[in-house]
Amino acid sequence: MGLTKSEIFTKEQNELAQLLKALAHPARIAIIQYIIQSKVCICGDLVDELGLAQATISQHLKELKNAGIIKGTIEGTSVCYCLDPQKWEMIRDLTADFFSSGLCRENCC
Repeated sequence: MGLTKSEIFTKEQNELAQLLKALAHPARIAIIQYIIQSKVCICGDLVDELGLAQATISQHLKELKNAGIIKGTIEGTSVCYCLDPQKWEMIRDLTADFFSSGLCRENCC
């Protein structure tokens, strides 16, 4: 497999690509939506909520945590997860800038 040549892109382009890659799975979107709707850290509710195997959910949580989108803390025998507010705000800002920058309102194709 070839190299991605990520060094030829800006820091912001690489960062946005990594964050969007981490979000690019419906199970991860569902996990994030569940955390947002719960308005609290979640501790092990996801198997019943999403209907996925624990191992599958753990892998998705790992990807989200590696990207810094969620944080995990150990409470007893459980790991509790919540959104990282600073990273979430950064994602919001980066995606808003990205999606709003290319709007063609008139005389476009």
